[in-house]
Amino acid sequence: MKINWGFGIVIGMTLFISFIMYLVIRMTTEEAFDHDMVTENYYAKEMVYQREIDAETNTKNLNGKIKSSKVAEGWELVFPAELEPSKISGKLYVYRPSNEDLDTEWPLDLDSPRLVIPKENLLDGRWNITLDWEYEGQHYMYKEAITY
Repeated sequence: MKINWGFGIVIGMTLFISFIMYLVIRMTTEEAFDHDMVTENYYAKEMVYQREIDAETNTKNLNGKIKSSKVAEGWELVFPAELEPSKISGKLYVYRPSNEDLDTEWPLDLDSPRLVIPKENLLDGRWNITLDWEYEGQHYMYKEAITY
């Protein structure tokens, strides 16, 4: 049987489409290629973004700055000396960009200006830390990307 050029084009297009479909199906079904969204409720977060900008500005206007460093126990955050720890209320968010299952949230209940994220909760790699707190009715926010 002799194959003419029209039949050859149809065979070529069929093979190409089959190859593309194979890649699409493989990429969408295999766990190795699964990537989490940055955030599930991105629209709701966008609506409160101005509040976050104001809170970050309040944090930058403090006399002292939040100090962040790696210590033997994990990751340490130290609030400025001008703030009384018992009056600080809020939450600490620890976010892992590569794995949504490792994201954690802790309430802030401070006895001292020093806050330590235990090393058991931090794997090696990149983390985003967000401190969202209030002090004497004023809203503050501190964000930092760290590599543990």
